Amino acid sequence: MNKIFIVQEPNRLDKFLSLNIEASRNQLEQLIKKEYVKVDGKTVSKPGIKLKENQEVEVFFPEAQINPVKDEEFIQESLKDKEVGIIYEDEHILVLNKPYNLTIHDAPSVKDATLVDWLKLKKISLSTISGEERHGIVHRLDKGTSGVMVVAKSNEAHVGLAKQLEDKTMGRFYLAIIDLPLKEDLIVEKPIGRNPTNRLKMSILENGKNAKSAFCKLATSNNEKYDLIAAKLFTGRTHQIRVHLASINRHILGDNLYGFKGELNKINRFYLHAYNLYLIHPITNKQMSFTAKLNNDMQEFLEKNFNMESVYDKINETNIINCFDFTS
Repeated sequence: MNKIFIVQEPNRLDKFLSLNIEASRNQLEQLIKKEYVKVDGKTVSKPGIKLKENQEVEVFFPEAQINPVKDEEFIQESLKDKEVGIIYEDEHILVLNKPYNLTIHDAPSVKDATLVDWLKLKKISLSTISGEERHGIVHRLDKGTSGVMVVAKSNEAHVGLAKQLEDKTMGRFYLAIIDLPLKEDLIVEKPIGRNPTNRLKMSILENGKNAKSAFCKLATSNNEKYDLIAAKLFTGRTHQIRVHLASINRHILGDNLYGFKGELNKINRFYLHAYNLYLIHPITNKQMSFTAKLNNDMQEFLEKNFNMESVYDKINETNIINCFDFTS
């Protein structure tokens, strides 16, 4: 399907398209970069190109590339120990509690079933306007991070949620257990980029992308060795919480990639959990929030090492929101 627009006044191409097409900024950039846009009959690939009055902009909307569903038996076997919890569902959105050790998207290095495979089995599929089959994935969690995430079930919902990610009206609060107590609540604002010597890691790099995180102290363990903290992201860089904590000599328990060392070598994952998600429903405009209960292993560690009466009080949704008042 093609659409043709006439430029009424000078503007950047990406901004012009955002005024005429109901889609997220990222989706529009993908359309341009994949050369689905022509200006006066000439294919363009740069979002920032300057448009002049009366120029003709033609946009081609490709059909989604539908990838084959993996063998159902393989998916079920691969996911048998990874329960995906459904927190909320309506005809437009699906809110999940993702288990740790579950990858979101397929990649050449991924051998097990993914969350996308699970969504395919559920027949929850969504194609973006740039022709990629995305299965409603709006935001992500690292493979090793558990917790709450939202999936869009309609194209309209996907566009609305993606815009909320951009304008920060949707966000999450995370819980983590770290190996050395924080001295105080703090903000870490340091640029992050791919580690030049280890491609599996991200690092603080002078020429990296801007990254900002806030950390709030919730509770200290009975032996005063560990802290339960809350984290809030103002940007969404890969491994951001883990990198920023490592930069202040704090490490999430079990996170060997970013420097955790200790006697707790029985931990088979790192204790980072997306605990609370807040958003505006993309169709009804209702303010909503969702909490994902902790996995058993993280819950059991807290019960063994912390005063749980204090912990339950501190991880109350209202308290977690209020503990970040220092960032405003």
